[in-house]
Amino acid sequence: MIRFFTGAVLALLLVPSAGTAQDLDVATLYRSSALDSTMRLHVATFDAVDQGPTYNSENCQLAAQLFQDQPGITVRFWCEPGRYRASWK
Repeated sequence: MIRFFTGAVLALLLVPSAGTAQDLDVATLYRSSALDSTMRLHVATFDAVDQGPTYNSENCQLAAQLFQDQPGITVRFWCEPGRYRASWK
């Protein structure tokens, strides 16, 4: 019983570190606002698993370019590494 409990505790401790390593391959797409160019609005998070270290960032960059290239677009689109954050800080 003690071995089971110890194993379960160790497994729970390892789960957050696995998620953190996975978050390194995540990219998030943001855009500014037509009313306020300093606003930073979340558009999408690219977090596909097991596709290689550049898969999500490349898809995010492609999406940003496709959005940006639409006629009449007055906002800016860009990607940042990691999951959505409400601010740059």
